[in-house]
Amino acid sequence: SLHLLFLLFFVFSVDFCCICTPSRPGKNMAPHPVNFSRTFYGIMFDAGSTGTRVHIYKFIQKDPVELPVLDNEMYHAVKPGLSAYADMPEVGGETIRQLLKVAKKMIPKEQWIQTPVVLKATAGLRLLPQEKAKTLLNEVKEIFDDSPFFVPNNSVTIMNGTNEGVLAWVTVNFLTGHLYAKTRKTIGILDLGGGSTQITFLPRLKKTVLTAPPDYIAKINMFNGTFELYTHSYLGNGLIAARLTTLGALGADGLDWKVFRSSCLPKKFREDWSFGGLTYKVSGIPDGFAGYKLCYQEIMQVVKGIVHQPFEVKGSSIFYAFSYYYDRAVESGLIDGSRGGTVEVRDFKKRAKEVCNKMTKYRPISPFLCMDMTYITCLLKEGFGFKDSTVLQLTKKVNNVETSWALGAIFDHFHNLNIH
Repeated sequence: SLHLLFLLFFVFSVDFCCICTPSRPGKNMAPHPVNFSRTFYGIMFDAGSTGTRVHIYKFIQKDPVELPVLDNEMYHAVKPGLSAYADMPEVGGETIRQLLKVAKKMIPKEQWIQTPVVLKATAGLRLLPQEKAKTLLNEVKEIFDDSPFFVPNNSVTIMNGTNEGVLAWVTVNFLTGHLYAKTRKTIGILDLGGGSTQITFLPRLKKTVLTAPPDYIAKINMFNGTFELYTHSYLGNGLIAARLTTLGALGADGLDWKVFRSSCLPKKFREDWSFGGLTYKVSGIPDGFAGYKLCYQEIMQVVKGIVHQPFEVKGSSIFYAFSYYYDRAVESGLIDGSRGGTVEVRDFKKRAKEVCNKMTKYRPISPFLCMDMTYITCLLKEGFGFKDSTVLQLTKKVNNVETSWALGAIFDHFHNLNIH
């Protein structure tokens, strides 16, 4: 489609200029073949805090004087994330080998040597001690070097939070056709991972830029112009990390004997729960109270004063929300899991109240569902400052492509978007 060609123009105009702009046939040169067609691939690993995913992108160029287009994406994931193997890097490396096997099945053998393979890690590894994270990344790099794929420089890195938000914004606005609209009307994105959460949008009002902390504004070069985005990644405010903070368990010692309690959990619930390679004993408050009101008060301490409220989000802009926003909306029955859907912020609040006040009913789905839905509600309202009527488009895929930062990252790999 036309919009795919437009975006791929800036992606491939530099790196594939020798392919896209061939020399004129001379005396000793044959004319271009009529049946010219070229297919090539890119592999992007997303090493998140709760799982590792591989995105395999297929590009097709049907004419030597035309630009390549994105044909499709193939996707596969394993759990837990690399950070769970902080003390067992070799075992973590095996999960990468599994996913490389998937890529080898998906990509024709003759294409392997020219297909770039890249891994970018997010909050799970950002939260690890530096040496442990480095050991894991070195293990992955060795596995990449042993693979039949093309390994570029800096192929295995920890991505900073700003790039994570910006590249997710690029992905969603590309897939929805907003990047090249003359009105420059774009879609904001809300990404809720396990270890961090991101908000990114193109401000319409100068006051939003002027009142934001300086490092919340990022510039990205596209179409020979610059987009000035409001973007920030909150490390430690992802859904799973927020559970730990709510329980008072983040950074706590004495995990072998201490029990972490919350009124966000069913009263009779008690379980060992693991995240990031550590195991925590968690429970409800058996002789106390539980429910939405008390849970909200607990979670307010995790959000209030920590999350900056952008000036203009109280307006009527539409935001796409994905990752755990989508997953929890499906689990709580807010949207259909196969189609996604549109909700208002007040819908999360209403369903959070229902879940928290009937915890035993929802416990088979997840004993943490009350805590998670209340956290999402509190993050949207008290954190970012969205109105109850703000519309959120909850989706996992657009045009059959995952709504993550991975597609934006493969674009950035092929053509430096110069995010700063």
